[in-house]
Amino acid sequence: MTEFLSSSLLAFIQGATEFLPISSSAHLVILPHIFGWRDQGLAFDIAVHVGTLVASLTYFRDDIWKILVAWIGSLSGRENSQASRLGWFIVIASVPVAVAGVLFHGLVENELRSPVVIGSATVIFALLLWYADRFRRGERTLNSMNWKDALLIGLGQAVALVPGTSRSGITITVGLLLGLSRKESAKFAFLLAIPAIAMAGGWQFLVLASSESTTDWLLFAYSVVISAAIAYLCIHYFLQFIERVGMVPFVLYRLVLGVAILAFI
Repeated sequence: MTEFLSSSLLAFIQGATEFLPISSSAHLVILPHIFGWRDQGLAFDIAVHVGTLVASLTYFRDDIWKILVAWIGSLSGRENSQASRLGWFIVIASVPVAVAGVLFHGLVENELRSPVVIGSATVIFALLLWYADRFRRGERTLNSMNWKDALLIGLGQAVALVPGTSRSGITITVGLLLGLSRKESAKFAFLLAIPAIAMAGGWQFLVLASSESTTDWLLFAYSVVISAAIAYLCIHYFLQFIERVGMVPFVLYRLVLGVAILAFI
């Protein structure tokens, strides 16, 4: 029962924090510490990644289909539209995190998952998010993006390999600094999450397949459903919320969380 409850809460947290700019890694390190839970294991990590991937694919299904068809058409030179360009921008922005993930996987897993790093990154990138939102330079749309914008956002996403940074947080931050509107920055961050989550989940699956550990498939499926449902709701309401309120509530929350991690863990 304890394992079921801890998995439920952690799947809920992962679903919520994957797309909110508040750092999933910060939450997933502090909760087990507070409650004394053991590590949920690689299968659980894969399950919650699958859940958040399902949520993003479902929510943006129309956009994804339009972008995919246009991008495939552009490979043969038959298509040159805003949708095909957006597809190429997602590809360009996904390269840095893929390269960094391969080169620095060991460093991230073995050296950077300490409470000091996570707490510090949570605070530092909260302040950067506040600055980008407070002094944002315009209301550009995704239609105005170019390949340099995509590359810079992709480099920001690669920085999110540092636990506590928040993948969505840093990509939204860079988007705001480049002059994209809040909603457009968030939308591109969420679309960019799809290949990022797929690559991370695929890597984890290969590791799990080569191990001899057993998997509780019922708990796996349950974790997928919980994280997917919560992530879907977060995407929907976050895109509405930030237009009216901005990033300040998330910045304040991150500051409190980061200080708590540094002070008590």
